[in-house]
Amino acid sequence: MNLPKVLLTMSLCTFSFVHGDTPTNEQLFKMLSEMQQQIEALQSRTLTAEAEATHAKNELSALKQKITENEESKAGSIDFENLIRTNAEYSYMVLDHTENTNTKQLRQLEALRDGDLKSRLTIGGNINALVNYQKANTDSKFGWLMRHPTSANQFGNEVSEAVIHSVSLQVTGRVTDNLTAYAELLYNPEQNFASGATITDLERNNINMRRAYLLYGDLASSPFYASIGKMDIPFGLNDTVNPFTNSTNWHSFAGLSYGAKVGYTANNWHLRAMAVQGGAQFRNANTSVHDSSVPSKLNNFALDANYTFEFDDDSTLLTGVSYQHGTAYCQDYEPHAPRARGGVQHFGDCSEDNPGVAAYLKYECERLTLLAEYAQTLDEWPGTHNPAIPQFEAEKNVTFTLGASYDADFGLQNPVTLSTEFSRFRAGDDGSDWEKQNQWVFGASYFLNNNIKLFAEYVHVDGWVPLNFLSGGNPGGAPGESWSDQDSTTDAIVLGVTAAF
Repeated sequence: MNLPKVLLTMSLCTFSFVHGDTPTNEQLFKMLSEMQQQIEALQSRTLTAEAEATHAKNELSALKQKITENEESKAGSIDFENLIRTNAEYSYMVLDHTENTNTKQLRQLEALRDGDLKSRLTIGGNINALVNYQKANTDSKFGWLMRHPTSANQFGNEVSEAVIHSVSLQVTGRVTDNLTAYAELLYNPEQNFASGATITDLERNNINMRRAYLLYGDLASSPFYASIGKMDIPFGLNDTVNPFTNSTNWHSFAGLSYGAKVGYTANNWHLRAMAVQGGAQFRNANTSVHDSSVPSKLNNFALDANYTFEFDDDSTLLTGVSYQHGTAYCQDYEPHAPRARGGVQHFGDCSEDNPGVAAYLKYECERLTLLAEYAQTLDEWPGTHNPAIPQFEAEKNVTFTLGASYDADFGLQNPVTLSTEFSRFRAGDDGSDWEKQNQWVFGASYFLNNNIKLFAEYVHVDGWVPLNFLSGGNPGGAPGESWSDQDSTTDAIVLGVTAAF
């Protein structure tokens, strides 16, 4: 039975039920007309619904096609945002040479834990641009150690320069959640130890791999970490409150070598131990390997332990001690050293190892920072005794630093950090020309943001004690004469910018 007949039958039954008699022809015609209108309305709504359903079906099909195409496109493209990023604040921290000088790996693990290294690769760099003026009271003897203190580099009594002091580039790679790869390139003609005599020689305008290691650790799941490669030795603090110039402790005892390190950080403790490659290393590490300086045995090591006290006023006090089995202050005086009439070969063999110890404090409150560090060798440095000047005995290498900085509010967007620091390197007997070298630094710095620092320094250095010919043997001089000079002074004014990207 079709729909019109069903509706007609239902209408007749309803009419009979209500009126109790048979409808007339006029009533039937009216009923038929009303039913016809209802049927047409139903057919119209049905056609509209069918059209809407067809349109929705077509839109759904098109959406599915677009999703498929997007997935195929994504599968064949590179997601650069998740693959590689820059983080200027992180780059500044990891490449800064004034703070956290030998704790960069802990800072990197903290950055990973805090979500600052989200991409597979984080790349960046740091550049130090300087304008400086130096004046010495002794011809061609400038004691500012941020510049090689030799007459080949600085000539006369007054020198000035506008230079790029150094450029560093870093790549930090997240190999897995627990494994991080780090590589750091360095361009530093002002302090490069290549054979070139001046900062314009191509040999000293090289780029070297300053640090490179694999770091294993995840502070979110474990307080332990480990690394292997070319890295800083965990000995001393070696930080400075100066905006640019490193402390004498850094110049004397900051170590860099091949090796393997393990660390632990929890409950305000930070403990580190490193197996250091033997032989003469890149900085401040040397132990004899079968009566040679060839780095072919892991027979050197360093230990460091520090604890941070936290006080109710949110201030902190970092206290630490360190031990290193073999420092670089172990060579004898060689009467016929190469390229000289005698002297100390700093990368030569050591007849006996010379251990070092260090202790340090760093107090920080809201605006004030105080720093103190002491380091020395346990044995005398044999090379500090020149047989041609026998009245001066060999001495231990002793170095200490005292510094303070204060964040002053001058109504600028950020505070201006004012600092002062004194550090001393003592290597000779009382009265010897190589007895000591003192360094005073007065500094001011201002951060435009987290990765750009403007700074100014006044540096005063008493004494001139170059390690190359510390106790004598200077080229062109008599065996009984030392190139060092206790009456020499250097004054320097340094303006600069440190910018990370």
